[in-house]
Amino acid sequence: MAEPAAGVLRTVGQIVDQLAHGGPEHGQPAVAWGVVLDGELVLSGGAGALRVTPDGAPAGPEPDADSVFRIASMTKSFTATALLVLRDAGALGLDDPVARHVPELAGLRPPTADSPALTLRHLLTMSGGLPTDDPWGDRMQALDLDAFGDLLRGGLTFAWAPGTAFEYSNLGYAILGRAIANVTGEDYAAAMRRLVLDPLGLTSTVYRAEEVDPARLATGYRRSPRVPTAVPPPGGGPERMWQELPFDGYGAFAPMGGLFSSVRDLARWVAGFADAFPPRDDAEGGHPLSRASRREMQQQHRVVPPRVVAPAVDEPAALRGGGYGYGLVAEQDPRWGLLVSHSGGYPGFGSHMRWHPDSGIGAVVLASSTYAPSAPAGQRLVTALLEAGRAALVEATGGRPAGPQPATVRPTVRPSAPAPGTPWPATLAAMETVEKLLVTWDDAAVAGLVAENVDLDDPLPVRRDALAAAAALAGPGGFVRDTAAPPEHESPAHALWWLRGDRGRVRLEVRLTPHPEPLVQTLTVAPVADLGPALRAAVDAVAAQTAAEAPGWPASLAVAGGLDPVAAARQLRVAAAFAGPCRVGPVLASDGVRTALVRLVGERACVELGVDVDRAGAVRRLQLGHEEQGFAATD
Repeated sequence: MAEPAAGVLRTVGQIVDQLAHGGPEHGQPAVAWGVVLDGELVLSGGAGALRVTPDGAPAGPEPDADSVFRIASMTKSFTATALLVLRDAGALGLDDPVARHVPELAGLRPPTADSPALTLRHLLTMSGGLPTDDPWGDRMQALDLDAFGDLLRGGLTFAWAPGTAFEYSNLGYAILGRAIANVTGEDYAAAMRRLVLDPLGLTSTVYRAEEVDPARLATGYRRSPRVPTAVPPPGGGPERMWQELPFDGYGAFAPMGGLFSSVRDLARWVAGFADAFPPRDDAEGGHPLSRASRREMQQQHRVVPPRVVAPAVDEPAALRGGGYGYGLVAEQDPRWGLLVSHSGGYPGFGSHMRWHPDSGIGAVVLASSTYAPSAPAGQRLVTALLEAGRAALVEATGGRPAGPQPATVRPTVRPSAPAPGTPWPATLAAMETVEKLLVTWDDAAVAGLVAENVDLDDPLPVRRDALAAAAALAGPGGFVRDTAAPPEHESPAHALWWLRGDRGRVRLEVRLTPHPEPLVQTLTVAPVADLGPALRAAVDAVAAQTAAEAPGWPASLAVAGGLDPVAAARQLRVAAAFAGPCRVGPVLASDGVRTALVRLVGERACVELGVDVDRAGAVRRLQLGHEEQGFAATD
């Protein structure tokens, strides 16, 4: 095999290995993956075991292309496909008011008097105006259908006027599933089997764990909670063990994230979408949805807020953005053109599928831990395969012609919030309550503040201890709002803000549910200790070098084993050229002793400095990266 083809196999192996065995507390119990080319699964494999002991030892078979994992929000593309099958058959219209097919929403009050009626298209494209609800929605999977009806009849709270902004909503897809059931007169899962799964022969794709041979089923896991402390113990403390998570049953939220599937079935699913390009005169084939409708699903129907990301200053920055289609994300990459994908994150699992229609190259990555980082692995896989070229992949897997060249990118814009353009009163009230809890824990206040998922995601005693550990940074002077970092609000249902104490800062974040009386579904408390002497010396020395005539490795800093000072000095020179002379800005993350992330504020731009030191103060890691820009998009 020629070197380019061998290089493809080597790179794929490295990417999978990084996900499966990425260092202490960063690996996965099980990973299954596959590469798609021209409609076929041409490479696949697995790592780890479908079941493991608490310390990670194999207790089951190694995963492969036929192993079945929960795929979480990748389910949305299946629900969207069924809806378009019904649209194409004339059973419904995408611009129908939702209440026509889900009568429990007949009395739904819009956010403003001039808001349009909520439509199926709004929910399909994540522009229904409902607030992001990942943590809460993930825990609603098995909600009883009658209870779901009661929830809908009770009313919902909007973050935006329908049709004006992207915001990811699991509830919206649960409502679409209700519409599918009502229009067909069948249970949602039965309708999906008839309309989509059976016509495509997806026999490993099911909604209930008991439908899967236990020998092929991946168990989901999470790491045991870390015991919070203001200063980490030597060596980082005891190893966090794998905890098995039970499967949530089939219920009202199955349309947004309830499916189980395999790499082999998902390769067929990916192939069906990639095959919709280019438009042509050929016969339609056996897919239940026309090529035109499959292409329609892969268009940018609602802009996704863009971000500019780069892992280090000596690597090129990349634009992450694009738009949400129908159950799929479509992005226009400056280099490769259209890329289509969707991820799935869920307690016990993380998944990603991604493809490049112009080349027919795609990838599927499934893993078995809570919100496993399958998406970065899938992105790296597809990018590496595109960089290697179709010819190398063809040689590595067996013979096909080359494909067309990629297209270009167009800009996207984020809309503004509806009047008055401010956070919900409930969001502001939640901020005040969280600040009080940081000083004094109050069980009654917590009970009235948080949704049911909060205790399930991390037990309340663990959260109480985390708040107490963060409170240690207050010192005698207590906490005050950090005026240098005003609160940020991605939507009216969200807040991120900082408090300043005598010994450091605390980063706080809340995200609220869409209930009539919104509750906190995300509560993040991140203590950021002031820099200790060794970290401060390292940060100051690096900042000083950005103003040097010939920036290089600071002579005052010792180097620990594993750090390449030549590579670090190269990053420092690039950072100095990019940002200009820098001063030390705010500390973004720090334990105060061994590790820190600090913003360096330059004359022309800002960069972020990540640094780790050992017990003797020698630098063992140093990375200078660009700031991430834009709003995060939720999967």
